[in-house]
Amino acid sequence: RRARPVREVLFFPSRPCCVEALLAEAAEPGAPARPCPCPLPSGDTALSRLVRRVLSARRSLDLCIFSFSCPQLARAVQLLHRRGVRVRLVTDAQFMGLPGSQIGRLRHAGIQVRHDQHSGYMHHKFAIVDRRMLITGSLNWTTQAIQSNRENVLVVEDAEYVKAFQDEFERMWEEYNPANYSFF
Repeated sequence: RRARPVREVLFFPSRPCCVEALLAEAAEPGAPARPCPCPLPSGDTALSRLVRRVLSARRSLDLCIFSFSCPQLARAVQLLHRRGVRVRLVTDAQFMGLPGSQIGRLRHAGIQVRHDQHSGYMHHKFAIVDRRMLITGSLNWTTQAIQSNRENVLVVEDAEYVKAFQDEFERMWEEYNPANYSFF
């Protein structure tokens, strides 16, 4: 019997929460849970649900994110990369170098990162998990957006929508290939 496809809406701001247990389980599946010493409560929040969806990747995670400064989401992406999940990231050139950006940290961890070469913004905000689940909405993956802004995220397993976003990702991935840059 097939499971029902995922259809979920997340609204932000998210209550502050600890996602260390989720990250620890992803880093060492089956290891005994260790209590986190931080004062934040754990629980079911928009952030914890987003982290769970990202960590569900088994084969691939394609990210197209305008601004990325949330350390918890960056750790989730790094854990996937360490587990052997193919992670590719497209981002905006102007925002990738801002203070607090996690892009350098992800690139340093060996994750493939490409960025635009245009004067306009690469303003997309979506992720594709295993070429079957789409995560999209207004949310930049920043602490500010998660904790303070009115934002939305739609999570769906719908082949037609996933294909449209995957095609856009692949188009940009090729367009932003450094081998194709022209400087003169």
